[in-house]
Amino acid sequence: MQASLFLIPVTLGDTELRRVLPEYNRDVILQIKHFIVENVRTARRFLKKTEPSINIDELTFYELNKHTSPEDISGYLIPLSKGEHVGVISEAGCPAIADPGADIVAIAQKKKYPVVPLVGPSSILMSLMASGFNGQSFAFHGYLPIDSPERTNAIKQLENRIYTENQTQMFIETPYRNHKLAEELIRTCRPSTKLCIASNITCEDEYIQTRPVKEWNGKTPDLNKKPTIFLLYK
Repeated sequence: MQASLFLIPVTLGDTELRRVLPEYNRDVILQIKHFIVENVRTARRFLKKTEPSINIDELTFYELNKHTSPEDISGYLIPLSKGEHVGVISEAGCPAIADPGADIVAIAQKKKYPVVPLVGPSSILMSLMASGFNGQSFAFHGYLPIDSPERTNAIKQLENRIYTENQTQMFIETPYRNHKLAEELIRTCRPSTKLCIASNITCEDEYIQTRPVKEWNGKTPDLNKKPTIFLLYK
């Protein structure tokens, strides 16, 4: 097999690997000695969980986060030029989706290296699947502004796009601020606008519910410190 950059999904939480990841991923992982990761410690733990017999000390890890310089990122692909596979491992879900892994993929594409995405869970797509919202046209915006007036304005703009473009709007928040965002959505959006809250997807306490905004008032679940995606539609 030609030396390739493999994008390796991980679980979205403390979920059994066999529930969300195919056996083929394990076979690919066993062929890789170089890994570009967000966090070395959690990446090591994931690899050991995937295959306990893996000798972690034989592997090379390159850390990729918002502090990594462009020069370092480009150097991470040197093993590909020597005919060796490289794997990218995110903190949760699929690499390069709302994730710094996109930077390394862009360089690999520019250098004409094969990029191979492996199958795995994406909280963005899974929440959209379960929401009942428009899956033909949708937009994921990542984090909304932290500043309250700016965030309120952003929510109103996204809500307008629902009605003018018939497009599902999706976004996330830092887990400890989930409740504050939920309250602001209820306060800001039209009572008839539909809000889907999707939390801890694939985990034992998975929660996915769609209701008109007016029906969420006083009924939001415990979202504290739980990865959550918020979706709006008409």
